[in-house]
Amino acid sequence: MKVIKTKIDGLLIIEPDVFSDDRGFFLESFNKIDYQKHGLNFEFVQDNISKSVKNTIRGLHYQAGGMAQGKLCQVLIGKVLDVAVDIRFGSPTFGNHYTHVLNSDKLMQIWVPPGLAHGFSVLSEDALFAYKCTSYYSKEHERTILYNDAELNINWKVNDPIVSEKDLNAVKFKDIEKDFIYTAK
Repeated sequence: MKVIKTKIDGLLIIEPDVFSDDRGFFLESFNKIDYQKHGLNFEFVQDNISKSVKNTIRGLHYQAGGMAQGKLCQVLIGKVLDVAVDIRFGSPTFGNHYTHVLNSDKLMQIWVPPGLAHGFSVLSEDALFAYKCTSYYSKEHERTILYNDAELNINWKVNDPIVSEKDLNAVKFKDIEKDFIYTAK
């Protein structure tokens, strides 16, 4: 597997080894020993899968405090624009976002560490999106940043987005709580 750093500290693109032949393909979506060899020491406690239709936007989500989640994300069917926003106060990339297309053709993964808000938009007719989490879901700690906040200026690459009521009523970026303080590694 290949691990690629992005412009945001800790946010990584992972290209797994995919073994293809006439029957299809095989890949290990997670192998703790192999990930540790690349310095990726995750303890996952929950797996989630969401199915969404074209033009759906989910996000920007994160969990605050001791329930902050790291997420290892992958698209199993379809194509999405994955979006991560640095919300770590003091980070040199605070308020910056990073986008990357994830699809079922290349089966790449993205590691979104705690301290980043996360979301995605669906670019294909539908998408099956899977992710592993380092903390359990907690409604009390759940936070959402407005996906179309002008300050973030994210191009989600969809027209007439389909967005949940919760995501439409999210806070603006300037109003987020100071839950995360950046610590250089």
